[in-house]
Amino acid sequence: MSETLKIAMVAGEASGDLLGSYLIEALKQRVPTLRFCGIGGPKMEAAGLSVEWPAEKLSVRGYVEVLRHYREISRIRRLLLKRLLADPPDLFIGVDAPDFNLWLETRLKSSGIATVHFVSPSLWAWRGGRIRNIARSVDQILCLFPFEPAIYAKQGIEARYVGHPLADVIPLEPNQEATRERLNLPQDALVFALLPGSRQSELHYLAETFIETAKYLHQRFPQARFLVPLVSRETRMQFENELWRLGAQELPITLLFGHAHDAMASSDAVLVASGTATLEAALFKKPMVICYKMSPWSWRLMRRMKYQPWVGLPNILSGRFVVPEFLQDDATPENLSQALGNLVGDQPVRTRLQDLFSAMHVELRQNTAEQAARAILPMLSGQPASNEANSGACGA
Repeated sequence: MSETLKIAMVAGEASGDLLGSYLIEALKQRVPTLRFCGIGGPKMEAAGLSVEWPAEKLSVRGYVEVLRHYREISRIRRLLLKRLLADPPDLFIGVDAPDFNLWLETRLKSSGIATVHFVSPSLWAWRGGRIRNIARSVDQILCLFPFEPAIYAKQGIEARYVGHPLADVIPLEPNQEATRERLNLPQDALVFALLPGSRQSELHYLAETFIETAKYLHQRFPQARFLVPLVSRETRMQFENELWRLGAQELPITLLFGHAHDAMASSDAVLVASGTATLEAALFKKPMVICYKMSPWSWRLMRRMKYQPWVGLPNILSGRFVVPEFLQDDATPENLSQALGNLVGDQPVRTRLQDLFSAMHVELRQNTAEQAARAILPMLSGQPASNEANSGACGA
């Protein structure tokens, strides 16, 4: 056992980077000498992760997109496995990214390294057969949603509901007025938040649709304002290029570097790509329209493999369509702008959604980082004895 306990972590996209950063901070509060290394984004790095590769390298979605990047992703995974086997960590934590992490966890677990998977794969949505692989891959799985542990219990897999960390971070009663003041937005303005995704591959399919939707909304609501939070310089440049290509640079659009929570908190309605951001919009109690597009081939495959009619987390958690979803060919600017316009004009629907999302928020608010830390720390062998700084790479 190393003198200072070391945890290796892998997160593959913006949402995983955020979850991973909360977990690192909670673990460091209990054991300040812990070292963290692996793959993560800027938030995990700021929390103390020594980054071997940036999370952006793994941040692709859809079969066609993964195939395009397969060789690079596969090379990174093999190199990371080699480093971890040569200098084993005391624990490995895979944060979401199941296709990457479960492969890695299987090999680490078979080599005697304890493994935790933080965020249950969406077995209840599609590819349920993966549960057999999960049993071989992990010693424990930490679930964000209350219905998930029962799925694993049937297979004898140790699983624990820890709630969702976003429910802890986002206030139960967001302050729209204060956020608008911070963003220099008029208090009486009609504001739409547009969240086209965190990956470059998502913007490839969604940027044009989101911009054209803003055009339609601006025609219907000439005084409307639009906020577009983007997570990286690359995605910001990608979106700006689309604005120029579509001749839309005169639209009242404000591009934000990050600040997705500010964009949602200050908005009257949200247009959001399917993913964790749909849950964030619900926690901010905002009416939303969910959409998604991918390559036609990926869409045909995923449509055949999914088990339920919903893709957005608010609808999945509710077990019904509480907000509209427009996918692939249905995700047209006309459909999206019509649905958003209807939402901002229907106060009874807005009130019902606010009540529903408030109840959802309370159920998910479990002090997740603390719950996860309590589940993880007993898996670390030995006692930390060193006062070394939290630094060094996986192989250091």
